[in-house]
Amino acid sequence: MANHNRLLISVDVEEFDIPEEFGGQVSPTEKLAVSYTGVLQVLELFALYKVRATFFITAYWAQHFPELVQQIASEHEVASHAFYHHAFQTSDLEASRLMLEQISGQPVTGFRMPRLQPVNLDELRIAGYHYDASLNPTWLPGRYNNWHRPRTPFKENGIWIVPSAVSPICRYPVFWLSVKNAPLWMSRHFSKTILKRDGLLSFYFHPWELSPLDQYTLPAYIRHVSGVKIQQKLAAFLHFLKKNGKFCTHRQLLSEIGGE
Repeated sequence: MANHNRLLISVDVEEFDIPEEFGGQVSPTEKLAVSYTGVLQVLELFALYKVRATFFITAYWAQHFPELVQQIASEHEVASHAFYHHAFQTSDLEASRLMLEQISGQPVTGFRMPRLQPVNLDELRIAGYHYDASLNPTWLPGRYNNWHRPRTPFKENGIWIVPSAVSPICRYPVFWLSVKNAPLWMSRHFSKTILKRDGLLSFYFHPWELSPLDQYTLPAYIRHVSGVKIQQKLAAFLHFLKKNGKFCTHRQLLSEIGGE
């Protein structure tokens, strides 16, 4: 039954620094502003389709836009995306959590490492987190190989791990890059396959994708479908998902399965 399916939509709110991975340059002000504009568009989209989501936000970004973070917190879950997107040290775990709690006015129990890099779960637990959403259990060349990891939520070292959605058997990932570049029918097909097997789908994307990216030093697979094109595609994808499950936050899901 579709009503039993859970849809975890999450948004990685960060400084727009991805052009620097490909030799481009973006000013500090523009890095913040591109994501700010994108967040406003995301909130409009979520209001249209009545999406409850989890926003993984860097503390640095939140410090610059506290009123918008408070607006997000009034409808959605706020979680940590570290303190900065471009650099990380262990002390950032607790510092980002405390800063986001102070700004948002809500408990921050979840974490996602920038670029889905590994995070030490013992350090995460000590820093006060209950769950980690940094795992994409598939193989992404040049990034990570998590083919052997579980596809559905599990507990490790006292921390709940909430993986991103991948299909059974072939481990096709339903995430920002695939939804951006694949035909919509393919994203729908694999989403149905995942929901039929797991009753759960965890999909994430970035606000900066909703801005026009043609002017930036980025590969075509990131740059081409952006701005209005990705807004329309996300709208169609969310419309499809809404008919096949119930939107909920990460914290809400873990509460339902006894993890929070």
